[in-house]
Amino acid sequence: MESALYYLTIALGISIVVNLILKRLGISQIIGYIMTGTVVAYAFDLRHMTDSHTLAAIAEFGVVFLMFTIGLEVSLRRLATMKIDVFFNGFLQTTLTAVVIFGACYGLFHFDFATSMIVSMSLSLSSTAVVLSYLKQSKEISRPYGQRSMGILIYQDLAVIPILILIGFLSAGADNIAQVLVQTSISAVIVVSLLFVVGKKVMTWLLHFSSTSNVEELFMGSVLLIVVGASLSAHAFGFTYSLGAFIAGMIIAETHYHHKVESDIAPFKDLLLGTFFVTVGMKIDVAFFMEHIGEILGLLIAILLIKALIIFGIVRIYSKGKTAFKTAIALSQVGEFSFAIFALAGNNKILEPQLVQMLVLITVLSIVATPFILSRVSGIAGLFFKEASMTEDFDALAVYSNHVIVCGYGIVGKFVVRALRLEEVKYIIVDNSYKHVQEALADGEKAYYGDMSKIGILDKLHIHEAVSVIVTLDNLAKKRLICESILSYAPQVKVVVKVVSIEEKRELRGLPISVTVDGKKEVASRLVSEALKCDL
Repeated sequence: MESALYYLTIALGISIVVNLILKRLGISQIIGYIMTGTVVAYAFDLRHMTDSHTLAAIAEFGVVFLMFTIGLEVSLRRLATMKIDVFFNGFLQTTLTAVVIFGACYGLFHFDFATSMIVSMSLSLSSTAVVLSYLKQSKEISRPYGQRSMGILIYQDLAVIPILILIGFLSAGADNIAQVLVQTSISAVIVVSLLFVVGKKVMTWLLHFSSTSNVEELFMGSVLLIVVGASLSAHAFGFTYSLGAFIAGMIIAETHYHHKVESDIAPFKDLLLGTFFVTVGMKIDVAFFMEHIGEILGLLIAILLIKALIIFGIVRIYSKGKTAFKTAIALSQVGEFSFAIFALAGNNKILEPQLVQMLVLITVLSIVATPFILSRVSGIAGLFFKEASMTEDFDALAVYSNHVIVCGYGIVGKFVVRALRLEEVKYIIVDNSYKHVQEALADGEKAYYGDMSKIGILDKLHIHEAVSVIVTLDNLAKKRLICESILSYAPQVKVVVKVVSIEEKRELRGLPISVTVDGKKEVASRLVSEALKCDL
């Protein structure tokens, strides 16, 4: 016990130091966790622990909590609206990718049928943990390519189930296939019925009474009980832990508790997800990698290209070229569920140990590369697609003058627009959030998608002819960047900025902004004014 705590403390310390350094360099903390795992495994000779079932189970629950938060955002109603992304794009992507890679394994590398099947299907999966973590953090998940990516990832997570069942077929023998199919079908009916019929009532009841108790610990305990209970229920019937958590999230998404649940569960998800990536780092065999570096890198590039081309072709059917390209780049890596598939297939003697190590290294490298690629996906897409696709709708503005530009259509932006409309002032709404632009268009407003820190967008908005710009964004870094661009390109324009704290005001102090409106100060002033009014 003492040695376990000793290693855990050291791993935590290393991960903190590494991630602090990487944070300053703008590198994802996922890479920090993977590096920590590799350092700890070699520094303390813990490579034998990479096959620890206890460690693997703890790490897997990082993915479980991630799938639960995804389920919170994918209610049954929303899933119905995403049927093309999930069932059409997802099915075609996994099937075509598996077929192409199977052909290469069976015909080119001369693997046997069982090995080719397992390798091809596992490599067709992408990283839910990395991609969705980035999309949620960067708020790109509401963008078209974010929605396409999420739909395909949801289908891939569901596809893990038949892959694991197939491994059972191959290890049990052909004589038992019919029996396993019947047992699996019965189990599927039972687990879905339990979670959607009985589980829904239990979850709603538990969340209702724990929330009315006004004791945060009880509500948090109820959420943890729901996640772990649903995961264990699904696993008891032969399915993955993640599927149970995902279904539980979908059920809670139908209730009014889902926003609070998502915020409360975030620390547990991030901590366990970090543990998962530490175990990934521990699987890296440096000696094997150096010995086969040429083969590994060659196969990695080939897999990335194959997956990207297939995904691009599929998504392009119903989407613009730029959206399809960004989706293809985002999902070209190999997913974390592949680790579980490789381990299970290796334990059942379906895959050779040397092949398992090579596949693990390819998967690790693809996951390590993904944060770098995702953070630059827009720039990469810009090399192949003109930026006109993002600003072409601005042509409808023709010649605009004496207008107000509202930057941001969030909660404050909506109130600003309402006030401008009442004053009969001519205005334009612009936002770099696709979701907010969609909301504005649905409200009948004249809204445009674009980043006001770019000169091209400022030109399209006729910034030199504008009366003023009202910036209502919450992101301080983006807010400062936009103000700097406007003040340097059109210094005569009046810039009014919303600030929410003294820190924000101090951060923007060096810029010649016309007016900064402190929301808290204005609310306090209004409260005092109303309180001192005398009833007449």
